[in-house]
Parts: sequence; C-alpha cells; structure tokens
Amino acid sequence: MVGYTADEKLRVEQLTKLRRQWLKDQELSPREPVVQPKPPGAIQKFWTGFLEPKNLWRLYTFKAYNAGVFAVTRVLIPAWIVHYYVKYHVATLPYGIVALKPRLFPGDTILETGEVVPSLPEAEDHGHH
Repeated sequence: MVGYTADEKLRVEQLTKLRRQWLKDQELSPREPVVQPKPPGAIQKFWTGFLEPKNLWRLYTFKAYNAGVFAVTRVLIPAWIVHYYVKYHVATLPYGIVALKPRLFPGDTILETGEVVPSLPEAEDHGHH
C-alpha cells in the first residue's frame, strides 16, 4: 500500500482547513479589541492638554528651554572660561598667580593692608631652649 487512504486524506484535509480557519480567526479586525476606555486621571489630563501641538504652555516652555540653553552654552560657559583665563593667566595683581612672592623684612609696609611689619623680638637664645 502506497500513500494515504481516502479516509486519511479526508482527515488531513479537514485538519488543515480547521487550522487555517483557526489562524484566520486569530487576526483582529480594526475594530477590535472592544474595550471601554478608562476615564483619564488628573495627571493624564494635564499631560494630554499640555502636549497638544500649538498649545500656549508648550510654546512658552519651548521658548524658555531654548533661552536657557542659549544662556548656558553661549553666555555662561564662555564667560566662565574667559574669566578663568584672565584671572589665572593674564592678570598679575590682585589675585593672579604670583610666581615669586616679594620678601618682607621688618619695617616693610604690606601693600594690601598698609600695615608695617613689626621687628623681630630680641632674644638671647634665638629660639633655642
């Protein structure tokens, strides 16, 4: 005996037809699923209204963001870099980096405060006990 019998062929055809029908039944139509939408909560209502195109709040927020980005990237950071460079690499006095501090001796006047450096105390042992 070669091949299927008539009953076996009929059974295979029926199973194939049922499988195809089952697969076709699994596809959803554009109207499915039919689920009642939940009413939106307070936060969802806020964001739905806030994110609508051409909304006044959205436009003002976008403008404020752009102004902030411009201020930080084009004003604050370059100003800080220029300030740092001038303060620590160009300016010598006051507060600039001083390579060698001037020596102070008793009787000299301190430029910033105008004080006079006092003389050293006279001691016989010069600090040795």
